[in-house]
Formats: sequence, C-alpha cells, structure tokens
Amino acid sequence: MTPLVERRRPLRVRIRWPRLLIYAALLLFAAFYLMPVYVLLVTGMKSFAEVSLYRMWEPPAGIHFDSFAKAWYGSVEEGFRGLSLNFMNSVYITVPATLLSALLGSMNGYVLSKWKFRGSDTLFAALLFGMFIPYQSILIPLVQSLSRVGLYGTIPGLIFVHTVYGIPITTLIFRNYYATVPTEMVEAAKIDGANLLGVYRWILFPISMPGFVVVLIWQFTSIWNDFLFAVTVAQNPAIQPITVGLNNLAGSYIVEWNVQMAGALIAALPTLLVYIFLGRYFMRGLLAGSLKG
Repeated sequence: MTPLVERRRPLRVRIRWPRLLIYAALLLFAAFYLMPVYVLLVTGMKSFAEVSLYRMWEPPAGIHFDSFAKAWYGSVEEGFRGLSLNFMNSVYITVPATLLSALLGSMNGYVLSKWKFRGSDTLFAALLFGMFIPYQSILIPLVQSLSRVGLYGTIPGLIFVHTVYGIPITTLIFRNYYATVPTEMVEAAKIDGANLLGVYRWILFPISMPGFVVVLIWQFTSIWNDFLFAVTVAQNPAIQPITVGLNNLAGSYIVEWNVQMAGALIAALPTLLVYIFLGRYFMRGLLAGSLKG
C-alpha cells in the first residue's frame, strides 16, 4: 500500500501554474476589454434619473428596455429620429459595397498574382498607394465627381465610394492569398483550355473562401463604422446610415445619456456579432495567406 500511495501523491498535488496564470491573465484582459460594453449595457437599461457619472458602474434598478425602444423609434416630442431607418440604410449600403469590393479585389488579386504582364507591379503599387491617401484630402473632388454623375446624396453613391475605396485593401489580401496557390494548377487549367475567367471560375474561386471571409469581415466592419463619407455624401436624412443617425440622436435641449448609450450599443451590435461568430474564421483566413510556398 505504501509504495502505491507514494507513487500517486505527486499526481494529486501537481498544479499547472503556468497555464493557470495564462488563463487568469486572459480573463483579466478580456474583462478590461469588455468594460465599455458593460457600461453601454447597464447605462442603456437605466432611466434618465439613474444616469450619473459617479454611479456609471452600478447596475440598473431593474431590467428596462425603454431607452433601447426610444433610441430605435425616436421621439417626436423631443425632436429626434430613431435609428430604425438609419440601421436599414446601413444595411443597404454595407452589404452591396462589401460584396462588390470583395469580388473586384478577388479578381484583381488573381490577375496580379497569376497573370503577370508588363507594368503589373507598377499597377499593384499604384493600387496600394490608394490606401494611404487621407480621405479628408479628396472630399471636395469626390463631392464634385459624384454631383456630375448624379450620385451625390444617394445610397448608390455611397455604395460606389465604399466599393472603390475598398479595392486597394481587398486586392492586397487576395494577391497575398493567391500567391500561396501553386502556379502549376493554373498552368494545368490553361493546358486544358481554360481562359482567364475560366481559371478563376473553376480553379481559384472555389478555394478562395478563407480569403473571402477575411475580406468580407474587414469590409463590413469598415463600411458599417464609417462616418466621414456618410456625413459628407448623405446630406439627406432619409438616406443617412446609422453612424450619422447616432450622432443626431441627442435631443434638442438635453442629452439623455441612457438613450445615447442604448443607440451606441444598437449601432455596434452587428459588428460585435460578426466578430463573435466569425472571429475564428477571420484569423484562419489571415494565416492562410501569410506564407508562400
């Protein structure tokens, strides 16, 4: 009995302290990162009388969703619109612009990585240069160009702007991703008679899902959270996206911070859900195109 007891004793007292410390640190950082979400949630559930800077960490007296309803539907008496219309405008803008910029970036990345031509590297560098142009520096020519083609102050105009400005980053991501695809596959498809579009349709597009996940999540987040183009191009309140609607959520005389916090949580909810449910695929897609060969 004694040898068996002595042999099992180390297994009973063994504690993996390094792993416990790592988990404790991760939980601490997660709690610190989620503190703004906690403040948004508890403040949105409070009444206006409960809102106080010195008691913002305290939970609400009860579970109430009046602030969320007011932020969504608005208030005629206090003179502000709700976010329901702005939310749908953001959907109408974000979904088409995300899909179009992802598709165009995929095709650009395919051509620039697998169909080399004279000046392709220069063209790729010129596309990347568009990523570093400050948006504020092109607002006046942007408005003038959209006005001349009849797209200023319209949802298609915002879709066009976000699609064009998403092409550099989507092209970069897809070019790096397609660089990992063996060139022999493309050459074999050419021998079998596939043309430029055929190779893309039957060879590269079916294996592009990791790249598309990265690009779609990136573009969805960027376009949904955009404020500068939204407030510049969408002058008509009927087509303004949710970021502009959130900015206009304050009442005429006082600011109801519980309503503002509820509106901010509503505006952030789609991107939060995207990263909660698709975050792991985002990281897999990034790593899929990180190495060549």
